[in-house]
Amino acid sequence: MNDALDVVVRLLLVFVAFLVLPLVVGQTEHKVMAHMQGRLGPMYAGGFHGWAQLVADGVKFAQKEDVVPKDADRRVFQLAPAVALLPYLLVLVAIPVAPGSVGAVVDAGVFFALAVMGVGVLGSLMAGWASANKFSLLGGLRTAAQLLAYELPMLLAAASVAMAAGTVSLTGVLDAFEWWWVPWQIVGALVFFVAGLAELQRPPFDMPVADSEIIFGAYTEYTGLRFALFLLAEYAGIVVLCGLTTVLFLGGWHGPWGDDGLGWLWTLLKTAVLAFVVIWLRVSYPRLREDQLQKLAWTTLVPLALAQIALTGIVKVAIQ
Repeated sequence: MNDALDVVVRLLLVFVAFLVLPLVVGQTEHKVMAHMQGRLGPMYAGGFHGWAQLVADGVKFAQKEDVVPKDADRRVFQLAPAVALLPYLLVLVAIPVAPGSVGAVVDAGVFFALAVMGVGVLGSLMAGWASANKFSLLGGLRTAAQLLAYELPMLLAAASVAMAAGTVSLTGVLDAFEWWWVPWQIVGALVFFVAGLAELQRPPFDMPVADSEIIFGAYTEYTGLRFALFLLAEYAGIVVLCGLTTVLFLGGWHGPWGDDGLGWLWTLLKTAVLAFVVIWLRVSYPRLREDQLQKLAWTTLVPLALAQIALTGIVKVAIQ
């Protein structure tokens, strides 16, 4: 009974984090962009420092009419937002926050997380195909091309860490972590983080959305709460990507002054800093062209990831 209660409590905590953290990232993005770009709404909505902007957005989405295009594949159209969102909940269950604090220990946690994150992209593909809209279909095709290009360097970068730790378990990677890994694996970390941003279709890798070209890509025909679910999936993806980068490359719960029971705090702080970087990149860099996006993946990230794996092999042989 105690074991069952422990599982229920862990899953409940993960679910609460899944509901809260993406909203925190969304509100933070409003505030950071407001300061960097001088946006008035997020600074003044509700009075004190724009605290009500997120509430206003939620009310706005709830009031929108729920429209399904006449020629759309209704079932696929309605299912797509859930397919885009739920995989990130499954990945969050497997991310260790502190010693002993993980929703579920997965032996092949590294590859489980990457595989399930890839499933989330199918939501955009389903939305683009089912909408009966040529702009949505074009956005879905760009999503597919982007997934194919950036899944490989992301997997190769994660494989480098798994080689260094001698395990594909996320908790095992943290148990084997040493601080000298940070400069050694920094190239792999950059490749993993950039490829993750591209998979999430975050600026400057938001070609599948490209509102100035194809209206809003795969999400053009979505309104109301279904559109809000796609936005929530994006913010949940940011939390998952930053959490995985923290666990794989930045030591997760390991702090600079030893493990003193504040492991969960170090994990959250590192994740928050990376989430700020994601927002900062959105504000600072223009959108890449489709050919530039593909060229970056195949001619830069993949060779860098392969070089990181080669370096990891050399170091592993040297220290044995």
